Amino acid sequence: MKFTYYGQSCFSIVADGKKFLFDPFISHNPLAKDVDIKAIEADYILVSHGHGDHVADLVQIANQTGAQVIAMVEVASWITKQGVKNVTDINFGKAKFDFGTLRTVWAVHSSSNPDESYGGNPAGFVFELEGKSIYYAGDTALTMEMKLLADLYNLDYTILPIGGHYTMDVDDALIATKYLECNKIVGVHYNTFPPIQIDTEDAVAKFKRENKTLLLPGIGETIEL
Repeated sequence: MKFTYYGQSCFSIVADGKKFLFDPFISHNPLAKDVDIKAIEADYILVSHGHGDHVADLVQIANQTGAQVIAMVEVASWITKQGVKNVTDINFGKAKFDFGTLRTVWAVHSSSNPDESYGGNPAGFVFELEGKSIYYAGDTALTMEMKLLADLYNLDYTILPIGGHYTMDVDDALIATKYLECNKIVGVHYNTFPPIQIDTEDAVAKFKRENKTLLLPGIGETIEL
């Protein structure tokens, strides 16, 4: 399973012969200036909520790839109004797709669409690919809801925001790993803007002291999960 980071909360996962792209925000991110969005491939695009730093490049990439876009009902409605044809709306709970079952879970944040229309509830996702269970938290604060996921899954990897200010910071993310009973973390949503800049070396060290692994791939870098 290959994970490629595109900055902020945008990343792709290639598994089971399928390409999944999450929260496409690239061309408006100066840190991702070397990423060519025209070269990005996707079979599915999953959107955690409607904020601009999660959907800025959604319409272009959806149209150029023909990917199936999966988003909460209100965000899916906004996406459809932008002319994107292949859109599936979801809500909290489990939904079946040809790649398997996707569970949409609670995130403690806010959500509005770029035109300031109502964006419904923000969300995270749990999915199982190549025999591994992966949880992408989306933008969220620390929440006790995460303990439920430890009852439902033996998570292999968790993708967590770590930048603070708008979401969990490093310390809260470390607590989240204990709720989730997951020791392998990929950090996202950090360093893009001044309020979410962090000391990455200190962050990795904090996780290591707790016998946990915090992976922080560079923008454009691909790692194996």
